[in-house]
Amino acid sequence: MNSVCDLTTKQCKPCEGGVPPLSGAEVAALLQQLDGWQLQDDKRVAKTYHFKNHYQTMAFVNAVAWLSHREDHHPDMLVGYNQCAVIYMTHAIGGLSENDFICAAKIDKLFSI
Repeated sequence: MNSVCDLTTKQCKPCEGGVPPLSGAEVAALLQQLDGWQLQDDKRVAKTYHFKNHYQTMAFVNAVAWLSHREDHHPDMLVGYNQCAVIYMTHAIGGLSENDFICAAKIDKLFSI
């Protein structure tokens, strides 16, 4: 998993569109560097995190919000009592960019602390 370390050391780059989404091969290679993330509709990556209680879930949501603000790349999140689904897609290009994988790797690192 050394490649995940590479993703966690990168910073997101602003994306205002005008560039193509990652190819299927690029997505597959980056997805292999993540633990438990799933491809959805060929243009999103998602993972559901599970917690013991609502307090831990909300602490995670707030930590993801902080990380997303810092990276200026924001996921969709579906929050329940003891779980949170995180979904990334680069809306400006209608698909996946490296930013999605950088943030996914950073969230996994955050979750493992």
